[in-house]
Amino acid sequence: MAFSSWRGSVGIIKPTLRLGSIEEFIRLLPEGVGVLPLFVNIRKGTVDEFKSVLDHFEERVKDLAEAGVDLIHPEGAPPFMVHGFDGERKIIDGWERKYARPIVTAAMTQVEAMRALGLRKIVGVTYFRGEINDTFARYFRDAGFEVLAMEGMDVDFDQVQRLSSKEVYAHTRAAFLKHRDADGIYMLGSGWHVTDILGMLERDMGVPVVHAMTARVWAIQHRLHIHEPRQGYGRLLAELPAPVRDVQAVARG
Repeated sequence: MAFSSWRGSVGIIKPTLRLGSIEEFIRLLPEGVGVLPLFVNIRKGTVDEFKSVLDHFEERVKDLAEAGVDLIHPEGAPPFMVHGFDGERKIIDGWERKYARPIVTAAMTQVEAMRALGLRKIVGVTYFRGEINDTFARYFRDAGFEVLAMEGMDVDFDQVQRLSSKEVYAHTRAAFLKHRDADGIYMLGSGWHVTDILGMLERDMGVPVVHAMTARVWAIQHRLHIHEPRQGYGRLLAELPAPVRDVQAVARG
């Protein structure tokens, strides 16, 4: 084990070649967690492309397992959401048996984070247009949540990183104010860089925000048995709530 990973190591599989999110991720991780990144070069962000890249993800999973990381985290919720909530679980169970390493996807960390925060009714925002947002909503409904909306932004997939966090704030605020009975906000993807507005959104809207980046850092901390809160990025990282193990208990309320 390298000295730099004295608290554990995670291998991540980035779905795109965008700059920024790895740097942001490493800054939010506690010191002593080693990160080994690999990439899948998704370019169009279409359903067909997401469905076609599963073999590429598995190749990277194999490489990371052979490298001996403690945890494997395929990023990019859409490439797994398109297989459905149950379909994703079957894929990951198969990979864990085959490669003998714990694996958690981005979408799985987001579901776990919502449950840990006690969310039941969510408003989601994404940087996708059209019907694929229905796929995302169906995934979370199948996971046991009431999805009041899943509203995409009108932006090209290869231009997402150019959005300002203030543009995203305005979009998210407008979506939430249409459904004020929601008890949480979900922000899909780390293609947009919005960690600077998460705390502001929570204060202004009065509900927790689950974002891909903070859910990822939260889930990795728990899996590596680390408890190091971070202030300024919302309740999830500030409080580090424990994962909910009894999912049926959550459903019963």
